[in-house]
Amino acid sequence: LPDRFILYVGSNKPHKNLARLVQAFSDLQPPTSNFHLVIAGSWDARYPEAKQLAEGNARIHFLGPLADADLPALYGGALAFAFVSEYEGFGFPPLEAMACGTPVIASNTSSLPEVIGDAGLLVDPHDVGAIAAALTRLVDDSALYLNLKQRSLERAAHFSWEQTARLTLAAYHELMS
Repeated sequence: LPDRFILYVGSNKPHKNLARLVQAFSDLQPPTSNFHLVIAGSWDARYPEAKQLAEGNARIHFLGPLADADLPALYGGALAFAFVSEYEGFGFPPLEAMACGTPVIASNTSSLPEVIGDAGLLVDPHDVGAIAAALTRLVDDSALYLNLKQRSLERAAHFSWEQTARLTLAAYHELMS
């Protein structure tokens, strides 16, 4: 892995919007260009656009699928986590990144704003310029980076399986009343 990188974990299915993330990253100018983009996750050969856009760019790396046990180290080693999906049911990868203290750049759509709260940067997933600007802002602004790093840990602490079970049980009790 490169020393300093922005991470994406997920598939390359069209709704994941990976092609726009690759395009935004490719548009970055120095000093942001000193960083790399690391893409991990399963690959569906039916959707080659992201790899095609990354061809010839030595700063974009495709790792393929990883074991779950390797993810915390990967999240923890990343400068930031980028997840600009067009839609998500919940958004576990950004939450996992935040639990590792990694600042998140995510879409301002679907469930992601609810998961991220004010602990990350939210962008329009269809706006390549906005994605690139958020990446640049996070890399260039060390105060913002440190602030989001701390807020990520605090925000992730609000989510637990125990809390989920408690809320689910309360919902069942309310429905039964």
